[in-house]
Formats: sequence, C-alpha cells, structure tokens
Amino acid sequence: MKITVVGAGYVGLANAVMLARRHHVVVLDTDARKVEALRARRSPIVDAELQDWLAGGGLDLQATQDRHLAYAGADVVIVATPTDYDPRANHFDTRSVDAVTAEAHAACPDALVVIKSTVPVGHTQALRTRLGSERIVFAPEFLREGRALHDSLHPSRIVVGDRGPLGQRVAALLREGALAGEVAMLLTGSAEAEAIKLFANTYLAMRVAYFNELDTYALSHGLDTGQIITGVGLDPRVGLHYNNPSFGYGGYCLPKDTQQLLANYADVPQNLIQAIVTANTTRKDFLAQDILARRPRSVGIYRLTMKAGSDNFRTSSVQGVMKRIKAKGVPVTVYEPTLADDHFFGSPVVRDLARFKAGADLILANRRTAELEDVQERVYTRDLFGAD
Repeated sequence: MKITVVGAGYVGLANAVMLARRHHVVVLDTDARKVEALRARRSPIVDAELQDWLAGGGLDLQATQDRHLAYAGADVVIVATPTDYDPRANHFDTRSVDAVTAEAHAACPDALVVIKSTVPVGHTQALRTRLGSERIVFAPEFLREGRALHDSLHPSRIVVGDRGPLGQRVAALLREGALAGEVAMLLTGSAEAEAIKLFANTYLAMRVAYFNELDTYALSHGLDTGQIITGVGLDPRVGLHYNNPSFGYGGYCLPKDTQQLLANYADVPQNLIQAIVTANTTRKDFLAQDILARRPRSVGIYRLTMKAGSDNFRTSSVQGVMKRIKAKGVPVTVYEPTLADDHFFGSPVVRDLARFKAGADLILANRRTAELEDVQERVYTRDLFGAD
C-alpha cells in the first residue's frame, strides 16, 4: 500500500515512520531542509527514538517536495499540517488542512484521506460536504513532543471519527503499525472524535493549572507545595502523576486547543473552560511578580523549550514570564543552543553555558537540570519532582 503523509512535523513523522515498517510511505513537505534530512535518514526534529528508527534502516520511506510524485497512486493520504490558533478570528487556522485535503482529493479521488491535524468540532463533516466526498476521516493524535514515535508505537488509545468500513480501515491501519499488545480502540462520529481531542487536551491543561494554582497558594502563604501535592495525590482518584508545578502550560497543543474548545462554547453555558484559559495568564503574572520581588539585576532564561528531549519552544510558558520581566526593565539573556539567531524578541541569545551562568543574577528554569547544579542557589524554578 502507498501512504502519503503531508507534513514532516511531530505527528506526520511519527506516523510515517510507524507505517513505513509495513508500507511504502512518501513524506511530502514544503521545507527543503526537512526533506533533505529525511533522505539522509536524519530526524529534522528532536526525538531520540525517531532518529534511531530512521538510522536503523528497514523503513520503506521516501521524502519529497514534489506533489505529483507524492500523490500519484496513493491509497491513503494522512494530513498532518499545522492548525495554529488565530486570536483575531477566534478559531483554528485550518487553511493548510483544507488546502491539502482538497488537493489530495483532486489528485487521487479514490484515496482515503485521514486528518491527524487538530481541527474544530464539526470541521471534518464540513469538509466532506464541501468536497462531496465521504472518504475523509478524522483520527486524532495523542502524542507527546519528544516521544511522538514511542506514543505512536505504544498508543494509549486509537480513536477514529467514523463508525463504518472507512473508520474500521483507518483503525486497522493504525493498530497494525503499533507494537503494543492491547490497545483500546474507539470508533465514533467525526464531531465526537474532534471533541475528544479538544476535551482531552483541555483536561490536561486543567490539571496543570490546578497544581500551579496550588503552588501559587503555597508560595503566597509560605507552605510546602511538595507536601501538599503528595498528600492530595495519595488519593487514588487524583494520583501522583502529572502534578509537577511549572511556569504554566505551553507547547504546541495545550494553549491553542484550550482556546479552540472555548471558542466552540460560544453558544453554550460554561465557566470552567474559560477559567482554564485564564488561569495560565494569572500564573505567569504571579510568577513574574515573585521573581521581580527578588530584585534581580539581570535574568537568564535557561532554555525556551517546554520539556527535556524536545526542540519545540512555540508558546512555551517561560516566554510569557520573560516578557513580563522585560516589561519592567530587567535585562534578560537567553540560553538556547538550538537557536540560530543571536537575539530572541530583542534579548541576546547565548550558546556558551559558562558565559550564560556568569552573566545572570537569577536564572529561570522551567525544569531542573544537572547543567545548573553548580549555580542552583541562583536558579528560580517551580520544578519540585524533576518530571514533566
């Protein structure tokens, strides 16, 4: 079977490598750098397992910028292009998904188009109606940055937004690619599948926000946050997981997905979803004030990435704290070795760690690291448990 994957990001590459174990997979992307990296069997994103599988051989994988080559003879087209949130439109920007879906349908009308990009509730059915085709199926992804291939091979669940033969075919394809033994599978309506994705990520954001607000209370009253979280988490209904305080939820998915879900509530009564979105802003405001209260002469930002093992710093929470500190006139320096530019939003970027440490009065680190142990008395972090 020929499978075309459009988009060489976390989702696209994880699915491409997983499926290339058993099928001929062509990855289509407009970024020449990513295409060349894949041709050289190098991962264009940071994901250790993805790199190992690419370098290890045994994959029937091809990368191209040629649309004709990619679509010719395709049996399945997987759409994995970005859907960033547009605050002006109060909606996901789905133009790339819409364009690729229409393009694939025109180039290979008999192919099954599987949308993995996150879209608003009701969007897949609207696409089906617009293009006059039922061969468009939404199947949400539940992948972690830096562990995308692992999560594809060992999925927590497989959800497909079609209960008929097409949905069964997509579910079977994804199940065939997985290495895990038992995998929960759920076939639903397309709108229900879209809602599952948005509600799942909003719940994760709510959990982050909850423990962050617990930490804010403890900091404000001189209490031991770790003891409180441990005591709360010992209730098995809560659990000792996903409970580590941070500078806020961030990364590629949670901020935009919570905002899109809130937009979907336009005509539906709600309080909690709005509170989850607002809580992230409140957390950054509080931490910035707490940092400024220490009267630092200069602040260093240790890494812009959201978590270890990732190179993605889009909407990372530390950026919000950084902007608030800079607005009060405190000089900021960024240590981010993956950045090619010498400045990030007007702040100098340093790639030499020793120089970075020497020049910062206070160092902000969303997560603890052994690299900062020698200056830990100058490190400001809310990482209590050493985990994401």
